[in-house]
Amino acid sequence: MRNISHITLKRRLSAAMLLIVLLFLLLVFRLFWLQIVTGEDLSAKAFDQWTRDLPMSAPRGAIVDRNGVTLASSYTVYTVYVRPNETEDKKVTARAIAECCGAEYERVLARIDKTGVSEVKALTGLDEAQALALRARGIDGVYIVADSARFYEYGNFATQLLGFVNADGDGQSGLELYYNDFLKGVDGEALTETDLVGNKLDGTSTSYLPPIDGLTARLTIDFTLQSLAEKAVKDAVLKYSPLSASCLMMDADTGEVLAMASAPTYDLNDLPRDDVAYLLQGAKNLLVSDVYEPGSTFKILTAAMGIEEGMIRDSYYCPGYRVVDGRRIRCWRSIGHGSQDFAHGIMNSCNCVFMDIALAAGTQTFYDYLDAFGLAERTGIDVAGEGAGILLAEESVKSVDLARIGFGQAVAVTPIGLATAVCSVLNGGKLMTPYLLSSFDNADGDAVASVSPTERGKTVSASTSESMKEYLYSVVEQGGGKNAYVPGYRIGGKTGTAQKYENGAIAEGKYVSSFIGFTEIDGRTVVCLFKVDEPQGYVYYGSIVAAPYVGEIFAAAFAAFGEQPDYSQNGVPAPTAMPDVEGMTLTQAAAAIKAAGLQYEYSGEGGSVTSQFPIAGTQLSQGAVVHFALG
Repeated sequence: MRNISHITLKRRLSAAMLLIVLLFLLLVFRLFWLQIVTGEDLSAKAFDQWTRDLPMSAPRGAIVDRNGVTLASSYTVYTVYVRPNETEDKKVTARAIAECCGAEYERVLARIDKTGVSEVKALTGLDEAQALALRARGIDGVYIVADSARFYEYGNFATQLLGFVNADGDGQSGLELYYNDFLKGVDGEALTETDLVGNKLDGTSTSYLPPIDGLTARLTIDFTLQSLAEKAVKDAVLKYSPLSASCLMMDADTGEVLAMASAPTYDLNDLPRDDVAYLLQGAKNLLVSDVYEPGSTFKILTAAMGIEEGMIRDSYYCPGYRVVDGRRIRCWRSIGHGSQDFAHGIMNSCNCVFMDIALAAGTQTFYDYLDAFGLAERTGIDVAGEGAGILLAEESVKSVDLARIGFGQAVAVTPIGLATAVCSVLNGGKLMTPYLLSSFDNADGDAVASVSPTERGKTVSASTSESMKEYLYSVVEQGGGKNAYVPGYRIGGKTGTAQKYENGAIAEGKYVSSFIGFTEIDGRTVVCLFKVDEPQGYVYYGSIVAAPYVGEIFAAAFAAFGEQPDYSQNGVPAPTAMPDVEGMTLTQAAAAIKAAGLQYEYSGEGGSVTSQFPIAGTQLSQGAVVHFALG
């Protein structure tokens, strides 16, 4: 036997002791890790292994208008779960469920006749009577839990704005999607102790973790104004059979959206889920997602820029066109407007006036204002799917492009983007962020979070704003916006008629007709943008297709909010009859219409009048705009 030295023995003992200490430390660390660091997770996993839980959906928060009118709410339905391991006879259980709930026996049996699962969902959407009838049977292995389902009080109302939820109660579009995390609440659970194979343990009971209700979303929307907008867009669809009609109303001073409606649409309580393409298309909020050439409504911005920069001349001459970069750009009135001052240039919506302003400003200055108006970026409105305007690259803009942008061509905007920019022209130059949510309220009705108006930037001065308001009042009182006039009230606005383009070329006979107006209602400066995409028939001017609906909306709003007329500034004009001008020449028709105290717009050139709108004998307000076609 080999002798081991004292030193070697001591080293071996030391190594052994060190190893024991390390093992002990590892054991202590492991215990610390299991009990302290991951203790809660492991306890939860253990708890999950010896319990079975059934979900209890949280009631989804309501959506209400600014005055508390409920637009979307939740109601209680019941879901039936079955634990196959606790069911003695699945056929008997399935038949009992089918009888109590009015369901197909074979369908219920197919769902519960399973093995190797803890529980299965047998039926959903039961009402209280069905749930009580089934519970009275006292069937082992059958559990009934309360669920939450969505209901829209007015069905086909603010469809794109509100959006909808899926079968699990999660928002899929509109505000339901954008604010889903706040509306959906926190689900609860029903917990039952079981053995390893899922059988309920004797002597145990089911415990409940109650759900937490979702918050109520209080909107800036006004139910009365939303109702008026809904009616107007549906009437426009019935009359003109367009691709769509839409209406947006805003508080110019705060950016609050007061109404947002589009048609055609569908009932949120009866969604076309079997037609996914139609479902998704109908959910699209055209007022925030799509861009379009605004046409003459854009002239509001060009005019404001011209005033702010001191570029307005005393007189303008319109021969019916301008030649820019060797290309002839027509005014909408091919025979021209002749000599006119700036005020009449706005009232006549003369393209030549706005081409001159844009060219005088130059590309850099004009684009500085486009940036200030925020047209190339999203407004930041609190709804999913917002688009941004489209501008030509500044470095590539030629004079001919700039001239066309001046009167609303060669530029694309979203309706919400244009309306927000126009609001800044009317409110003293504040570019506000538009918004739909006013506050989130708890179950007691107290606001737990609220939204305040946000100013994004400055566009024009207060003096320019006041001047523009007067010019736009004259458009409705004396100019092309006369069809939006309401006797006794001051309404301002601007018409817009824009040709559409397809594959880089003008789409023959396809137009976007629009009108943007404003007035004072209930102490607010309310802006209303009404847009009709591709109205059918020969009538397509915004002054005829869109302006009357804004007038109707404002007239009804004045009555609803108790706004009294004031005839001291503008009296009630006597009605006049539309003359019969069919078969007349342009000169004859123009004279007859003017003699009747009306204004006119026409399409076509040469020949005689082939059609007119409205028909002869129709009673109209003095100064109303009518239309006839030459051929």
